[in-house]
Amino acid sequence: MLNKVLVANRAEIAVRVMRTCRELGIGSVAVHSEPDAGSLHVREADEAVLLPGVTAVETYLAIDRIIAAARDTGADAIHPGYGFLAENAGFARAVVEAGLTFIGPPPDAIEIMGEKTAARRVAGKADVPQVPGSSGAVESADDVEVFGKEHGYPLAIKASYGGGGRGMRVVQGPEEVADAFAAARREAEAAFGRGDVYLERYIQNARHVEVQVFADRHGNVVWLGDRDCSVQRRHQKLVEEAPAPGLSAGLRAAMGEASVRLARAVDYVGAGTVEFLVEADSERFYFLEMNTRIQVEHPVTELTLGIDLVAEQLRVAAGEPLSFAGSGPAPRGHAIEVRVNAEDVAGGAFRPSPGPVRTLSVPQRTGVRFDAGYQVGDEVLPYYDSLIGKLIIWAPSRDHAIDRALQTIGQVIIEGVPTTLPAAAVVLDHADFRAVRIGTRWLENDINLVDLLPPVSPAVSEVEAEDDGYEDDRQEVWVAGRRYLIPLPALVGAEPQPDSDVSVADGNRRARTTSGGKRDAVRRKAVGSGTVTSPMQGTVVKVNIVPGQKVSEGEVILVLEAMKMENPVRAAIDGTIASVLAQQGQSVPAGTALAEITPADA
Repeated sequence: MLNKVLVANRAEIAVRVMRTCRELGIGSVAVHSEPDAGSLHVREADEAVLLPGVTAVETYLAIDRIIAAARDTGADAIHPGYGFLAENAGFARAVVEAGLTFIGPPPDAIEIMGEKTAARRVAGKADVPQVPGSSGAVESADDVEVFGKEHGYPLAIKASYGGGGRGMRVVQGPEEVADAFAAARREAEAAFGRGDVYLERYIQNARHVEVQVFADRHGNVVWLGDRDCSVQRRHQKLVEEAPAPGLSAGLRAAMGEASVRLARAVDYVGAGTVEFLVEADSERFYFLEMNTRIQVEHPVTELTLGIDLVAEQLRVAAGEPLSFAGSGPAPRGHAIEVRVNAEDVAGGAFRPSPGPVRTLSVPQRTGVRFDAGYQVGDEVLPYYDSLIGKLIIWAPSRDHAIDRALQTIGQVIIEGVPTTLPAAAVVLDHADFRAVRIGTRWLENDINLVDLLPPVSPAVSEVEAEDDGYEDDRQEVWVAGRRYLIPLPALVGAEPQPDSDVSVADGNRRARTTSGGKRDAVRRKAVGSGTVTSPMQGTVVKVNIVPGQKVSEGEVILVLEAMKMENPVRAAIDGTIASVLAQQGQSVPAGTALAEITPADA
């Protein structure tokens, strides 16, 4: 068995790996950035090493620094978790060349399956069904248009060296190609260090189903069941469950056997996940990608099979054979995972919302597990992913699991940052979800979160929301295709005053000043005034405007990146750009003035 493992990650997955190491009597080492010095994963580790810097590039993506930390602490293995360097073949090679054990598949397997076009070629040779796609990376928007003419729209532009929805854009028609191509490349570069993208025909009304595979160094390769991950927003999963409901035994077996063939084709070792698109009301499935790491949603498989997948990773990395035999073990009951992200879901916007965690209370009851990356007093930082933790529910049946999950969500209290829990409750309580009438675009296209979610936001209220009597203190801004009213910069993030009332709803704090409240900011009519302010803390990654330029209402004028997600900011009025107050690369707090627009009728 291994003696000491350095975990090259942070937050929830780092904590998860370290706790399993402790159970197995293995020492653990944390690496951390400067802002993460007091974080939970650092407190959980037996040892911790500072990686000087703030950004992921300076710290959690710094291969040489991480390997040096492993050597300095005497670690004999490195676990990459998920995200960051988990699917970086160069990192895996560097670990092996340093004489350390990489807890994951061989570098060659990571490289082949991580380069999506190469993975498609391997899938073809392994007789795994797949959707039409480009033969390699595409170099220009013109290449995208040529593909669109041949295969039709919608199509998907996807990062060649990534996954998890980063660097992915769905293009509905040729008029969207140029902007989508540029955005996909930019986001892929930021998330994975490579801007290469490829194309696939986008299948609508499909379910996202994935198969868990595991392999050891003794020739054993098995599949361990499936998960449904169809409930997504911005191609990021919100709710996952196992087993995937409503599939025939034949379809499950076919996907599992295809996954094993794919793993064998690249001499795979360790935990991996093969993702498929399953066409609605059919037995047809198509290869999407293979994730050469432990998945965020692995706990639902653990709870239905009684297997600790992280412990299995550690044993296999140490050279031991798999602790289970044969593919397709029968699941016991049903499990649902709800991702709890620090995002404001008011109006369906899912705005990244970093901040301090003031209260965190999860009910302790049978069938409830919470894998957390934060505790009370910790701060969700704007530099990294927004995942606070994962709420995992098990019950004997799917309906029971849904009911138990809804009851549990209703009793979770998280204060200090808004979370995605209210949106998860809407999903689980919806008749379509119970009836498995879902697909990858179901949440975004068929569910009106504007009407189903209350506008509980400390800084932003949806324009259609109930009038609170303070229009004079708000400005208009467009984010992700929706219009919002936000307080003037001086008020954003302000603590409630003594004459304010505060209520907690669905784990989110809402502060509203009463009619008699005093405000320090200068009152002025702001709605439609042309002042464009930042709706969130983030980094300006693109500026589309210059002074004197004419813009139309709804036009994207800037793009903000916050917590690894891009958020377009749109003009709220027709007019002319009077001034541009933000620069590309600038980090801005919520409420920062970004631009001034002179109204067209001024």
